[in-house]
Amino acid sequence: MDFFSAVESMDFAILDFIQNTLRCVFLDYVMAFFSYIGEAGGVWIIACVIMICFRKTRATGVMVLCAMLAGFLIGEIGLKNIIGRPRPFVVNPSAELFIAPPDSYSFPSGHSCSSFAAATVIFLRDKKFGVPALVLAFLIAFSRLYNYVHFPSDVLCGIILGIICAAVTFAVFKKTKLDKKLSGDLKYKKADNID
Repeated sequence: MDFFSAVESMDFAILDFIQNTLRCVFLDYVMAFFSYIGEAGGVWIIACVIMICFRKTRATGVMVLCAMLAGFLIGEIGLKNIIGRPRPFVVNPSAELFIAPPDSYSFPSGHSCSSFAAATVIFLRDKKFGVPALVLAFLIAFSRLYNYVHFPSDVLCGIILGIICAAVTFAVFKKTKLDKKLSGDLKYKKADNID
């Protein structure tokens, strides 16, 4: 058994465990909801629009959008089309889906990438809001497994990609002081005037 076959075998073992032990009518609706709000990064984009409206959180909102855009370009536009991995319900047609089947490729998980890109930036900027954001990101990512539309390795790699995009975005904004410029930091403006 080669590496990829071993990964797929482990992926299906995890998916089957979730389906056989957790699946119930109540969670069907709950997990459908989390998948729905994570569609195209919807819940995070709404949060960004709200954050951008306030000076104190403007930089965070812009950073989240940049991290999500990077994840979208690398994951959705790049890796998904290069790798072309079919989704679990395509490989296993006997699976019953509670949500509409996505028509794009499986690897990496876009929901997981956008959610963890957003939540990681929020966490790095403000832990008080970052912890709930990470919990929401986890629930959105898990919903993709529960709903049988992603393999665990898709979700794991989506999470890693999202965190990397967030960390790089955070570092770039810190290095260039764009975060301070966007938030209109008064100390930053005074330091500029002194120079």
